Amino acid sequence: MLRRLDHRVALVTGGSRGIGRAICLRLAREGAAVAVNYRAEAAAAAAVVEAIEKDGGRAMAVQADVSRRTEVDAMVARVAAGLGPIDILVNNAGILGRGTSLTMDEAEFDRMMAVNVKGIVHVVQAVAPGMIARRAGTIVNLSSLAGLGTAVANTTPYAATKAAVISLTKRQAFELGPDGIRVNAICPGYVKTEMLASIENAENREQLRALNAKAMLGRIGVPDDIAGVCAFLVSDDASFMTAQALAVDGGRMDFLTASA
Repeated sequence: MLRRLDHRVALVTGGSRGIGRAICLRLAREGAAVAVNYRAEAAAAAAVVEAIEKDGGRAMAVQADVSRRTEVDAMVARVAAGLGPIDILVNNAGILGRGTSLTMDEAEFDRMMAVNVKGIVHVVQAVAPGMIARRAGTIVNLSSLAGLGTAVANTTPYAATKAAVISLTKRQAFELGPDGIRVNAICPGYVKTEMLASIENAENREQLRALNAKAMLGRIGVPDDIAGVCAFLVSDDASFMTAQALAVDGGRMDFLTASA
């Protein structure tokens, strides 16, 4: 039986853990050969590859810091040589920093911009020419509910980068649509990942409980919640969808404003 993503090659940045790992495993189950990108966690990426291969799929781990264009170009060349031309790109790599408009650390903000925003630009610039030549391809950029304007304190620098991702997504969809390439974004709400755990401490545990209560479904998400939506967006089931930013958040109700 033909699966939705059979005969396609996917590159998932930041694929060694959390949401990226779940997306890699889901796309592989749907039939895609998957390149699992990582920056530093080689063992974690290798474990994802092993899990995919154990299930009968094809995968490879590829190291690159997406903020560095030369590393991205080398990664894309390795994927093409190892698995074939890239049909699906999921820009998941991202980092989280805390702060307000007055307290954000400049160096940390610069690093977030380099990874969360410029990283997407670098990978799309490296992958899109091949998609254009074949007049087919799908790209999903991972933004965040923060980019849509949730009222969570001390997340201003992160929110700014994720809002930029939404704008980039719409511009990329506009520019690449005539070449048959679809570009969409996913805006997850709070998801139980290593990144979330890194800021979970006694001071904000009560805040996290309050955020649970602000979701209509009454819970924080899990990585598979996002992976399922991603698998849909990169499949032909979403062939008439582009330039969209989908909130996958359990129905969060705490937004700063209702205006655009």
